[in-house]
Amino acid sequence: MGDKVGIHRYGSMLLPMDEALAEVILDISGRSYLVWHADIPRVSLGLFDTEMGEDFFRALSVQSGMTLHINVPYGRNTHHMLEAIFKGFGRALSEAVAIDPRVHGIMSSKGAL
Repeated sequence: MGDKVGIHRYGSMLLPMDEALAEVILDISGRSYLVWHADIPRVSLGLFDTEMGEDFFRALSVQSGMTLHINVPYGRNTHHMLEAIFKGFGRALSEAVAIDPRVHGIMSSKGAL
């Protein structure tokens, strides 16, 4: 992303995975913040400890300077819930980093409002 010139900046995705639904919204703002509303059952999926999901996204948010909201309003299968989150994040990030020809410079309202 470099200096973030020309990127869309915001991304969102509502992603179904069978019976589970995940909503991921992000802002590549330079300000790190994580909102995590996902009641993921505490189990292991292979070698992955599911309670590390929130820790992973918190560290990602802090290290990247990204505001990130993750919501899973419902789901039964732990694998589907986490898969929806990770795939939703990938899609939202792809949208946010895409070059937008309408954006000149860095998308910001600082100094304009």
